[in-house]
Amino acid sequence: MITPSNITLNKEKTLLTITFEGVDYPLTSEYLRVYSPSAEVVGHGPGQETLQVGKDNVTITRIEPTGNYAVVLFFSDGHDSGIYSWSHLHHLSTNHQDLWPEYLARLKAAGHPHPEL
Repeated sequence: MITPSNITLNKEKTLLTITFEGVDYPLTSEYLRVYSPSAEVVGHGPGQETLQVGKDNVTITRIEPTGNYAVVLFFSDGHDSGIYSWSHLHHLSTNHQDLWPEYLARLKAAGHPHPEL
């Protein structure tokens, strides 16, 4: 199991930087929120995912360790049910270049253009 060596949240609470194997991965709070591993977001099986919209201003209000394998991220919109395992965070870190554009495309297709576009 890969474990991060460092996790830091910027003072604006909008950017979480996770270090895996000496590489820093800056991840926005919006990205982490829309790719939450919670049932609210991913559903209870394939095809049950719920597109998260209007999360561009969400912040991370608190980070709570869970055992030696994960953290729970508390978001300003009240979401706090996602347990972010190290493997999930590593996946989000190393696949950001594919996952973020995929999310933006899904938003646009659903008629919710992102302010970034």
